[in-house]
Amino acid sequence: MRRPINDTLKDSSSPNAFGASILPQAVPRRAFWGLFDRRERWLLSWRGRLIVASALLLVGALVLKGAYPFLAITHRVDANILVIEGWVYPFAIQVGVDEFRTGRYERIFTTGGPVMGSGKYTSDSNTSASVGASGVQAAGVPGDRIQMVPSHVNDRDRTYSSAVALRSWFRDHNVRVKSINVVTENTHARRTRFLFQKAFGNSVTVGIIAARNPDYDPKYWWRCSEGVRDVIDESVAYIYAKLLFYPSTSLEQEKVREPPKASR
Repeated sequence: MRRPINDTLKDSSSPNAFGASILPQAVPRRAFWGLFDRRERWLLSWRGRLIVASALLLVGALVLKGAYPFLAITHRVDANILVIEGWVYPFAIQVGVDEFRTGRYERIFTTGGPVMGSGKYTSDSNTSASVGASGVQAAGVPGDRIQMVPSHVNDRDRTYSSAVALRSWFRDHNVRVKSINVVTENTHARRTRFLFQKAFGNSVTVGIIAARNPDYDPKYWWRCSEGVRDVIDESVAYIYAKLLFYPSTSLEQEKVREPPKASR
């Protein structure tokens, strides 16, 4: 006996008619007075988890291998002026002295603001520039080949303010500079070059020399806590310098002073 067409359509339109062939609609089921809902969701398959894990391992390997050489860049330029950041450790001072002896440099300039812990500028002798100059002279460089250029700024823009102070010294003393090489500590190098170049502008080419820390192997920096600190701290600081840096109000004190005009 044939079933009426209307009955057949009713049966085919009911949810039970397609239950065996398609997935049921995700209908929320609530529990605990509506505090929880049970819903259908997508999860990674074993193949998806394998792909994601492989991608994360690849990214991690690239970071471990490339972070240190990216930050601790060395790129010399043809220059007769060598700059050493005065706050660096003795191993970096020695790298600077060796660079001075093997290169065609006329003078060493040491830069830096008030020493850490001093709170504010009190005198030139209480600056990193002075400390660095003493270290360079103790390493055997004659005093008449060393010029300290202290900065008076002690805030988050110390490297930039040191570069601005050096730029001011050159202009105040009518020293024409086309290029300089700057010595600093390993992972600080890329940020130092960026901030010095920003301070000097396009008229001066800034080279950079990264002094390697002898306390750990740069190829395996993650095995040493000091290496981890260096890379992580400088990565964050470099990103800040590239994306968020702007000279603070205190840097107005370091503005370039025009040399006095000659009297007629």
